[in-house]
Amino acid sequence: MNPLEEALKIREEIVSWRRDFHMYPELKYEEERTSGIVEEHLREWGYRIKRIGTGIIADIGEGGKTIALRADMDALPVQEENEVPYKSRVPGKMHACGHDAHTAMLLGTAKIISEHVHELNGRVRLIFQPAEEGGNGAVKMIEGGALEGVDAVFGLHVWIDMPSGVIGIREGPFMAGAGIFTAKIIGKGGHGASPHQTVDPIPIAAETILALQTIASRNVPPIETGVVSVTALHAGTAFNVIPEEVEMKGTIRFFKHEIGELIQRRMGEILEGVTRAHGASYELSIEELVPPTVNDSKMAEFARNVAGKYGLRHDDVEPTMGAEDFAFYLQKVPGAFLTLGIYNEEKGIIYPHHHPRFDVDEDVLHLGTAMEVALAMEFLR
Repeated sequence: MNPLEEALKIREEIVSWRRDFHMYPELKYEEERTSGIVEEHLREWGYRIKRIGTGIIADIGEGGKTIALRADMDALPVQEENEVPYKSRVPGKMHACGHDAHTAMLLGTAKIISEHVHELNGRVRLIFQPAEEGGNGAVKMIEGGALEGVDAVFGLHVWIDMPSGVIGIREGPFMAGAGIFTAKIIGKGGHGASPHQTVDPIPIAAETILALQTIASRNVPPIETGVVSVTALHAGTAFNVIPEEVEMKGTIRFFKHEIGELIQRRMGEILEGVTRAHGASYELSIEELVPPTVNDSKMAEFARNVAGKYGLRHDDVEPTMGAEDFAFYLQKVPGAFLTLGIYNEEKGIIYPHHHPRFDVDEDVLHLGTAMEVALAMEFLR
């Protein structure tokens, strides 16, 4: 069985599934329609199904080793601006990250594997996951048993930063760990004409924001990577009133846990020092969302060998400070998170993930399916 030849046979079906999912996007933990369609197909093809809310764990094959393949299903609260026949029909919701393609590609994988189940020397587990976009759906799936008995796990993400049709593979840290923070600077409000009678939190916030930038530039070692980004700032409502407090929100990113801990410690020290110097106080809350996505070196090499064996173009993929809850799977089981390039300037597929005009090059989706099938068949030989 040649995975690429099998995937070519159903390439139009994969595109059809992707367009259907794209037209009816569902946000995190709302994926009822999507998971219903997936489950219907999987049952028809002979898979054993376990439901975890809107998530699905599907097994086929018996004995031996077990390989897991994962696709995420949720969309984003984005208003689509593409004018295409399969444009989102749900106002304010859009598959702006490619999860519709991931689901369609893994459905194609499921169909091909079911037709060649007699060639398996073990078990294939398919994980159709909800809520990757900020909902940590991977944690729910793991708690529901998604990784029980699993020897290796792989995920595949369409990737606008790679040429269309190229499989991206990287050993070690690939995507960053991420956290969100909220900070309040609490001063003393008053009349804008009498600043000396207040403790104005606005200039204190400005000083704090500038000081936070020194964490990455002066505290994180130059050969390491860290990000501190203040992305929201809220203060005051009137032109002549100095507000009582300022609220800031933002994100931190890191590849190593010790760098994440360093960033969090320095944030607290900076807020403490700056506010104390001005007679104000502060509150700081930091929530670590996901750990870094770290690919197992042996599994990354295995993926390269598989791609090479079946003539699938592949290349190194650059690390990114974006984050992915696939990281939770890789903390438990050896595996790798791979990419499928979709950048195609001739087709106008140039917009980044989460952009209102994001789209995928549908002509290469069957390559993702072929790679997933090949990983399963080769791992279970």
